[in-house]
Amino acid sequence: MAIFEKMHAAVANNDAEAYLDLYGDDAVFVRHQTGATMGKPQFAEMIRKMMASDKMNMGDRRCIYENDDILVVHSINDYPDGTREAVLMAMTLKDGKIDRVETGATPLSK
Repeated sequence: MAIFEKMHAAVANNDAEAYLDLYGDDAVFVRHQTGATMGKPQFAEMIRKMMASDKMNMGDRRCIYENDDILVVHSINDYPDGTREAVLMAMTLKDGKIDRVETGATPLSK
């Protein structure tokens, strides 16, 4: 099963642990707002909080492109703080896991 399919299922089932299992232990997440990086422990904390919120909707995801080296995904997300963004995620892959994520986001009105 492709990583995108597993990611889509984890989001649809609101399963933070299945989602986080797609990431390698040394994975790096680059925040689009600041350019700051987070390791998997910090990223995991953020994802668990977001998925635990009944105000979070990670939106329908579309796979733009996936091969053994990269996965590019687009979604429209509604966040617990009331904001909404169109998000493009570019993920590099290593050994079948997500190794690095960089996002670009456009704020949207509801």
